[in-house]
Amino acid sequence: MPKHGVYVGEESTAVSTPVEVETGVPFVVGLSPIQKAETPATVGIPKVCTTFAEFVEAFGWSEDWETYPLCEFAYSHFKLFGMQPAIFVNLLDPSTMKTAVAAADKTVVSKKVTLTETAIDSAALVVKAAGGNGDPYVKDTDYTVYFNGDGVMVVELLPDSTHYSEASLNIAYDVVTPASVTAAAVAAGVDKADLCMTVLGIVPDLLVAPGFSHQTVVAAVMAAKADSINGMFRAKALIDLNTSTVTTYSAAIQAKNTNNFTDENEIVCWPMVKLGDYKFHMSTQLAGLLAAVDAENGAPYASPSNNSMQCDALILADGTEVILSLDQANQLNSNGIVTVLNFMGGFKCWGNYTACYPTNTDVKDYFIPVSRMFDWVANTLIVTFWNDLDTPMTRRMVDSIVDTANIWLNGLTGNGYILGGRCEMLESENPDTALMAGIVKFHIYITPPSPAQEIDFTLEYDVSYLEEAFA
Repeated sequence: MPKHGVYVGEESTAVSTPVEVETGVPFVVGLSPIQKAETPATVGIPKVCTTFAEFVEAFGWSEDWETYPLCEFAYSHFKLFGMQPAIFVNLLDPSTMKTAVAAADKTVVSKKVTLTETAIDSAALVVKAAGGNGDPYVKDTDYTVYFNGDGVMVVELLPDSTHYSEASLNIAYDVVTPASVTAAAVAAGVDKADLCMTVLGIVPDLLVAPGFSHQTVVAAVMAAKADSINGMFRAKALIDLNTSTVTTYSAAIQAKNTNNFTDENEIVCWPMVKLGDYKFHMSTQLAGLLAAVDAENGAPYASPSNNSMQCDALILADGTEVILSLDQANQLNSNGIVTVLNFMGGFKCWGNYTACYPTNTDVKDYFIPVSRMFDWVANTLIVTFWNDLDTPMTRRMVDSIVDTANIWLNGLTGNGYILGGRCEMLESENPDTALMAGIVKFHIYITPPSPAQEIDFTLEYDVSYLEEAFA
């Protein structure tokens, strides 16, 4: 039938909107007191948390950070730096990593028996009358179980129980064995970063394993994974040197080289830091600082160096205080080690170099903010253009990608995130044989700003001012 009137149709926009990936998102592997969690996270599976309370509910809480370093990280990231989200993987499995505590009589105090922080509320918990005689008491009828304010498991008799007046109880139970988690298990846990996109829809760009990253087997896997999460996404591995054995700045330089911590995807830290009575691996606080600096600036183009840490001293693992001069801190920096300096305005992160410096002198590799910008741009390009995969490779499709990328890069330039950038499809990189095989290559040129590593002034006595004054 003939049409009569005015009609309007729509055409898909040739330029799409880039999907910028989040930055400063840590992926943290280690142990938590999962036996105390109200709603335990699945062991070995990444879980994202956005608040401290959410972490405690899913992973439990303890101030024994040497045993449970995930708690150290959660306290630092959520409470001290106020950053979120963070992705955690707990490797302590109470169902298999446990040992039995033989039944023994325990004195009841104020209707309660206090056990240990490592106790597990499971079927292995058996409460009987003193001496172990008779049938087991019934949970939630004769007694209840909970963890008190000190994080210790308590068995408390209930008023309606016929055993309420007992002076002692015979109790058998299991306790977790954190020592069962080995360096090899942590290294395997780092590989779980590949699950983040499929399980959580988030790509982490910081890999952290406080308490374990100083071990070469863990650091090597962290560096490899940082180079290729899911075979494509990029991140940075935050590595601590072992402050139990590396006790001086000169030893730190030697240890970095001995352990072969020289990868451009590693950021090596030394020593630890302290705030009040709390001790932190520097990688823990550096992750919080990187997230804070990224959030303040909108992109990872600014260095964490010369920004405030949340600490009041530098320490070794045993608590011994470390005092660094500017020269000593600069010696660490010049060997690719990030440290903390109390020089002007309090304790501040000090160092712009990744672990590859000074061996690798490619600016895109050795400057932390430049390298992280390359990572961020790469990750954003992957996410943005993923939906173009397997679509017909036409001129329109190619032009859309080039235009979208260039508009985005122009925006980054306008915001000061990069000094300039462009996307091109070069004929020399796209032979007919490749295009026939469905392979198209785009060349991205970007120049993130380098940090002002050194600012020099020259002073000169000018005689002319003297002559002018007395003319």
